[in-house]
Amino acid sequence: MDTSVILPVEAEGFVQSLETLGLKDVGSTRWFRQHEYIEKLNMQAILNASAMHDEFVKELLVSYGKIPVLVHEMILIEVWKQKVFPILCQLQDFNPKNTFHLYMVIHHEATIINLLETIMFHRDSCEAADDSVLDLVDYCHRKLTLLASKMTRDGATMHNQDNVTMNPGVSSIEELQIQSTALEFEISLKAVSVLILSVTNNVLIDCCPWSRCRKGEIEKYINGKWQKIPVEDHLKMTKLDGQVWISLYNLLLKEDCQRKYDFHSFNKNQLLKLRGFLTEVLIDQLPNLVELQRFLAHLAVTDPAPPKKELILEQIPEMWNHIVSENSGKWKAIAKYQVKETFNPSEDDLRLQAQRLAQTYNLDVMESLIPEKPKCGYCGKEAAKRCSRCQGEWYCHRECQVKRWPKHKKACQLMTEKTSKHWVWW
Repeated sequence: MDTSVILPVEAEGFVQSLETLGLKDVGSTRWFRQHEYIEKLNMQAILNASAMHDEFVKELLVSYGKIPVLVHEMILIEVWKQKVFPILCQLQDFNPKNTFHLYMVIHHEATIINLLETIMFHRDSCEAADDSVLDLVDYCHRKLTLLASKMTRDGATMHNQDNVTMNPGVSSIEELQIQSTALEFEISLKAVSVLILSVTNNVLIDCCPWSRCRKGEIEKYINGKWQKIPVEDHLKMTKLDGQVWISLYNLLLKEDCQRKYDFHSFNKNQLLKLRGFLTEVLIDQLPNLVELQRFLAHLAVTDPAPPKKELILEQIPEMWNHIVSENSGKWKAIAKYQVKETFNPSEDDLRLQAQRLAQTYNLDVMESLIPEKPKCGYCGKEAAKRCSRCQGEWYCHRECQVKRWPKHKKACQLMTEKTSKHWVWW
């Protein structure tokens, strides 16, 4: 089965067209077109990396210098979600019949960080990011700090996905806010893969946001969902655990890092806390950590010389500050403008969006990218039955389908109508 999303020549056109947009443009036709391009590039990049084929999406993004554009677009949506979205949800005259468009905006940040996770594995991608890599570091630091602070403050993860149920008593806007919170947790975990900072690592290892205890059973967040871990596997390392330790290993044992890092008493004490986690079971799974264990043992009995005082030119991330300062005091005006011009589409606009959606998402491709079984659109449990009309919604039982139908009906009709026309045309 051919599960290609786009051909190399199509990908080249998409990459070339990527541009830096403003906050007011979020959700516009121009923005939505770019979202579709990035969505397709993301799916194709994952397929290529998974099958170990030619990663032409990565090569194009590098050669055309578009990685900084992706970073800016991701931070733009981050700002929009923090500054504009809450105001938009509180506007009394905003009661959209269809929240699909809004959800696409909220999901856009997750799409971009997923694409960056796939391509930033390569050194040339990091080099092509140029100065924007500093903004990417700053972005990841915000996400990881948020994740760690919620963990240490509440003793729980940012979001318990098991509690996300779409019941009739919840309004469309409230559903959207719940979905946004769920995505924020997943985005923060993606930030771990993209970049891990040494200061945050200690907190993440100590609190481990991707592990929890519920009703006396250990659960870990693996492949996008919480999974119960058998007693015999409680000490087994997950992918996220491994990424944190490998990052620490590379950061602390590099000669340049040791020469430039100031091992004063506070930093030294924080690093020495890691020794308590370097157990024999852990080292058996990742033998290279023996070297890290030796380094920490040596650090415990020595006082490394402070770094030489040299002229330091400190780079400062600019994207977040620029977007915020450019739109400061305009948040409510932007929200009102977008309610009127962007997020209140006509019937014709909704049909056009449904048609473009059908062309963007190939069901066979999507299923090949999903690492877990689909979930019920009503109760969130594992589902095996799909809506026979639009093929886009899943249910665990007939009862859930009936209860979900009042909210799903509109989208189902639009998808069915436009998908059928699309295939007839072909």
